[in-house]
Amino acid sequence: MRWFRSLQTPVSGSVSRMADALPPIDAADSILDLVGHSPLVRLPRVCAGEDVQCTLVAKLETTNPGGSVKDRVAVAMIDAAERDGLLEPGGTIVEPTSGNTGSGLAIVAAQRGYKCIFVMSDKMSDEKVALLRAYGAEVVVCPTAVPPEDPRSYYSTAERLVRETPGAFRPDQYSNAANPLAHERTTGPEIWQQTRGRVTHFVAGIGTGGTITGVGRYLKSQNPAVQIVGADPSGSVYSGGTGRPYLTEGIGEDFWPTTFDPTIVDRVVEVTDADAFLTARRVTRDEGLLIGGSGGTAVHAALVVARECRPDDIVVVLIPDSGRGYLSKIYTDAWMFHMGFLRADGPVAGDILTAKGDSMSPLVLITPDRPVRDAITLMHQTGVSQLVVSVTTELPLASKEVTGTLRELELMDLAYRDPAVLDHPIDEIMDPPMPMIGIGEGVARVVECLDAGPSVLVLDGGHPIGVLTRSDVLGFLATRTPA
Repeated sequence: MRWFRSLQTPVSGSVSRMADALPPIDAADSILDLVGHSPLVRLPRVCAGEDVQCTLVAKLETTNPGGSVKDRVAVAMIDAAERDGLLEPGGTIVEPTSGNTGSGLAIVAAQRGYKCIFVMSDKMSDEKVALLRAYGAEVVVCPTAVPPEDPRSYYSTAERLVRETPGAFRPDQYSNAANPLAHERTTGPEIWQQTRGRVTHFVAGIGTGGTITGVGRYLKSQNPAVQIVGADPSGSVYSGGTGRPYLTEGIGEDFWPTTFDPTIVDRVVEVTDADAFLTARRVTRDEGLLIGGSGGTAVHAALVVARECRPDDIVVVLIPDSGRGYLSKIYTDAWMFHMGFLRADGPVAGDILTAKGDSMSPLVLITPDRPVRDAITLMHQTGVSQLVVSVTTELPLASKEVTGTLRELELMDLAYRDPAVLDHPIDEIMDPPMPMIGIGEGVARVVECLDAGPSVLVLDGGHPIGVLTRSDVLGFLATRTPA
């Protein structure tokens, strides 16, 4: 019994005196105090064999509590909203996000008692959606293949939710001045201090433009000669595209945000999805540094820049997030094969397309709003027996922009039974999209898909490039020399 009493808590006065006598523990008061101060790390194995003579270092924003550079922006935007009276206690934060800004905002919301509703496009990974829900946020998923002004787009949906939700506040990272300012006040000074003012080039992906604008402003204020380089997915407006089609998440845009100042950026390097994803996988395997597709985009662009640099140059590339949010995609071989980023050993789907030679028709597309009569005319003009129905006929096409299939045999049957169907819109009678396979998937996989249907759509880097039928496979096999 005496032993039990000795373990009981002493009176409060004794606790206070004991605590005063002990040294303080090394612990932050809040997880928000851990945002920023991310480290630099060299990338020697990635540079090996790349004819790089300069120093290439990565700024690891993966060390932030939410795992991304967007934690800095989230804290800054909510601080500003509270200061300006735009967000009241118990309010709701509504934001369209690719996931990382949402995570940062969710962490701030958890600390300060706000609700969250996040709007995401359907090209985002399942892990990102699950993560935001794990923080207690509501997530609304919207289609990618619609323009920003479409009421179903994630921009329009976010605006509607703000109107419908009492006490809602939309940070709007695309126009919020606190976004680039956060990087001008924190990320930029950190890089300058960490490199002892020797940084010569800064490379980062361009999404909202806040990171590259804020960091660029600070670095150029210290040394106007510092080169600011943007890394941009092929198809994004920053590198001359229209905003489609690309699979890389978190960077690239289909409009010009006001948080991006193009006068700060000296150069934009265009990076394909294939280069982004394969570079991310290489960085992970060579350096033990798990990064996402946007990080792969930035590193690929940084290598382009580094090959042109002098030995005493220092190139800093910002890694915006971890690859943990992309495990089901770019780090899953099956997905990479299916989307046409990897090639199997032996004959593959691409070999069958090549064997078609001059007989291979280009991908023939039609939009779902056109009348069935137009589809039949297009079949006769192009000499194909099936059409790919998609939201646009502009190439290159994204796999998610494919909405259906029209086949000659089914059309003939429908027109015979009801001639009026010829004037109906295609989306009323079209079949679901044909199965899709990667250009590097084996012939056995092609045969397997054709067992279930008369045709398959071949993807190269996520873009449909052609249709294969059973006769195409038979023709390919008939011309092959037996082993």
